[in-house]
Amino acid sequence: MPYTDFDTERTYDDDRFTARTVLETDRMKVVCGYFEPGQFIPVHAPGSDVAICVQSGSGSVRDGDDEHAVSPGDVVVVEADVDRGVRADDDERLEALLVTSPPPTDAEHDPVREGLKRGVFDPTGP
Repeated sequence: MPYTDFDTERTYDDDRFTARTVLETDRMKVVCGYFEPGQFIPVHAPGSDVAICVQSGSGSVRDGDDEHAVSPGDVVVVEADVDRGVRADDDERLEALLVTSPPPTDAEHDPVREGLKRGVFDPTGP
């Protein structure tokens, strides 16, 4: 059984969010996500469900056409094939646990790579 905590995994990158994989199987992926102010996981819609639990900081989670403000203790679940993204507020870091089932494919993360490359939260938008 993997065991860790947010303090042990904590790593920040000035250029983009940091994802520290705790466990990945063919059924599930568990990641600790670390975001500097304003950093994000771009909007994408993989064929997996995701549960996002905010550990610290504040930000927002896109769930289809809705955007939810989040803070410590909040949990947002987005079903498969629905647009989702995570963004830290501009004035503080965000730390969250992200659990996806099943793990997204590499191809399903193309919009994430595109959004990071272009520096846009919603690469599917105008």
